[in-house]
Amino acid sequence: MKQVLGNVALLLCAGMMMIGIAEAQAQRSPRVGFKGGLNLSNLYVNDVDDENARIGWHAGVYTQLFSSEAFAIQPEINYSTKGTGVTFVNNLNNIDHDVKFNINYLDIPILAVFKLGRAAEIHAGPYWAYLLNASIRNMDNDPNNEFDDIDRDNFDHWDYGLVGGIGFNLGKGAQLGARYNYGLNNIAESAGARRLLGSSKNQVAQLYLSFNLNADDDDEDGYSRGY
Repeated sequence: MKQVLGNVALLLCAGMMMIGIAEAQAQRSPRVGFKGGLNLSNLYVNDVDDENARIGWHAGVYTQLFSSEAFAIQPEINYSTKGTGVTFVNNLNNIDHDVKFNINYLDIPILAVFKLGRAAEIHAGPYWAYLLNASIRNMDNDPNNEFDDIDRDNFDHWDYGLVGGIGFNLGKGAQLGARYNYGLNNIAESAGARRLLGSSKNQVAQLYLSFNLNADDDDEDGYSRGY
């Protein structure tokens, strides 16, 4: 049922973007740029004594298509580090185990961009992600625990979810923004991973700085007018 609801949500987002494309007043040359910034990720693991967000990073490229004064479509390709740090309690000996989950993805968001004049943009849409690598770091260096047996093969290689955020235009093609990525897929696949992670999903807050490489094609201040 959760997977069905997730697919319905993605279809609704895709429909909204198609409506936006139809209403775009004029097509112009695509804007191309690169972006990067800070990740603050979590998995919301069940049955743990303590949990800490993983601080990571993301970097990638983007383009804006079908750009008008009010709307655009923005596909992106980003490398993104995700995961979390947790403390498990062994109920047999009452010993805490500190473990860090490091999972890194190639994220592909396809976002509807709603332009708030020349000052800011609202970004919203679905994302898909491919798992590049995964590792579990045993902070206790305890050779007798089971965490070291968890690797990429224990996780679902694909993830999907929703993205929402806002970007503030700084001029000359630069933008400072913040986003939240809400995963809809259970990332644990094997029995061992599900025992540790349960139904955990990726949750990532991001701060980023982006630069439009063809800002010279826009007006002098670096903002696209859609003409």
